[in-house]
Amino acid sequence: MRLVTVAALAVLAVAVAGAWVVESEPDWYLRTRYPLEYEEVVRGHARDRDLDPALLAAVVYVESRFDPNARSEAGALGLMQLLPETAKGIALRTGGDRFVVADLRDPEINVRYGSWYLAHLRRLYGDTGLALAAYHAGQGNVDAWLRDGDGIAFPETRDYVDEVTRLRTVYARAYPDELGLR
Repeated sequence: MRLVTVAALAVLAVAVAGAWVVESEPDWYLRTRYPLEYEEVVRGHARDRDLDPALLAAVVYVESRFDPNARSEAGALGLMQLLPETAKGIALRTGGDRFVVADLRDPEINVRYGSWYLAHLRRLYGDTGLALAAYHAGQGNVDAWLRDGDGIAFPETRDYVDEVTRLRTVYARAYPDELGLR
């Protein structure tokens, strides 16, 4: 319970700070600094998975800067930086009968799998901040942090959750029409 409280307070602090920064920048600057691509794909899969489209856009921006050919040192691929093993599991759990690693470079497939995974994590943990932490650091780490009551133990994961939360506000303000928020 303590971890959920700490995570909720951290997300609230970032949201307040992020709202102040966002309100002080003009929309044209936000749109230039934080581009949105594949908005139909993002909007559609957010709707299909009952996710906030601005949150999904923020995750894509932080993970890949909307580069479908992005590849991490750990081998994660595409817009939402999915590990092939994770994506294969998602494909099988969502009715797929084959999986091809190269498909992760396809924005439609990558965001379909990534949005499914994020929605799954949100249902599992009942909290967007914890879902983002698990998306970044893995479920095993979040489970251990919950068990130990230590909060998010990795500074880079805390920074990730904070940045996605801040950018969720940016994307909601800069792209309400494109993301179907109006």
